[in-house]
Amino acid sequence: MSAPRRRPLLVAHGALGSAAQMQPIAEALGDGLSSLVSRVDVLEFPGHGQSPLDDAEAFSLPQFVEVMAAATARCETPPLLFGYSMGGYVALALEARAPRTFAGIVTLGTKFDWDAASAEREAARLDPTLIAEKVPRFAAMLADRHARAGGWEGVLLRTARLLRENGRAPLLSAEVLERIGVPVTVAVGGKDDTVSVDESRAAATMMLRATCEVLDHMPHPIERVPMDQIIALCTALLAAGCTTPTSS
Repeated sequence: MSAPRRRPLLVAHGALGSAAQMQPIAEALGDGLSSLVSRVDVLEFPGHGQSPLDDAEAFSLPQFVEVMAAATARCETPPLLFGYSMGGYVALALEARAPRTFAGIVTLGTKFDWDAASAEREAARLDPTLIAEKVPRFAAMLADRHARAGGWEGVLLRTARLLRENGRAPLLSAEVLERIGVPVTVAVGGKDDTVSVDESRAAATMMLRATCEVLDHMPHPIERVPMDQIIALCTALLAAGCTTPTSS
């Protein structure tokens, strides 16, 4: 007889996010998937949350890919990855570069349709002065979240530059997505104003073993996605063949 071998699970935040933001999700996944997951680790990208970055350094998606690669190297077996927004984008780029780094990937709210125009639209929304003036509560939340990473204004400005750079040369082209062969779930909220259902479905069709899940009535902020839906996404992916049989 054989029994499924429990796998580690890595959780990665999105742009403007932090490990602390994702910790409640990690804990819920650890509890909800305790029979399938051996442990849950939360990855924090440099320059976010509690992870400062030298003032002269810019954010870089290739750099974030390297950070994630180092985190996966510490896992005893290829982990499952739950990546919100940018976290999912980075994970897919790593998997394309180094196949079978992950047992499977779940992305939520990950934007795939990048060009110079779309990047400029998103970057223009990250003006610290305008955010402080028009949405002070959001500014205060970011200030608290990134107080030990050099300040929220720097996070926004660095993220805007990262988006513009990715718009000029997207890390995930169609050719890159076609190299991804592990099971992938591309999840998107039906009311996400950052990521469209069409681009999510299109990206899923480019990958060999990917499906697209539309979460009806859900917006982009992960805090507004019910935890049971996040657990269900990861459970379904694990059931799709991401566990490793072991003899018993």
